[in-house]
Amino acid sequence: MKFSEEQIAELKAIIPSVSYANEGGYDYLLLENLVLPDGCQPGVVDALLCPNPREGYQSRLFFASKITGGPQRNWNGNIRALGRNWYAVSWATKPGLKLVEMLSIHLKALRHP
Repeated sequence: MKFSEEQIAELKAIIPSVSYANEGGYDYLLLENLVLPDGCQPGVVDALLCPNPREGYQSRLFFASKITGGPQRNWNGNIRALGRNWYAVSWATKPGLKLVEMLSIHLKALRHP
């Protein structure tokens, strides 16, 4: 999957370290040192944005570790990709979003209502 330079630049304005990989037929954007919403533990974590539909979701945001301190969520996505284990909460996004919009919506899962 190709992403426009504009979309990558928008993402890098939030996360300076973004790299692309494809594994198992899925595209991934590795987001190193992603700052999480207030109250989350850890407060900074590597994350893996999968902008492709998978497991019934339009996109997934996987974390290098399960996050605590936010609202109780259903951690239903466990994968091994890029030589690491990753975890995701059950959280839906709409189709047709830009990368930065996907990330923002996925991070809402970790914010207190």
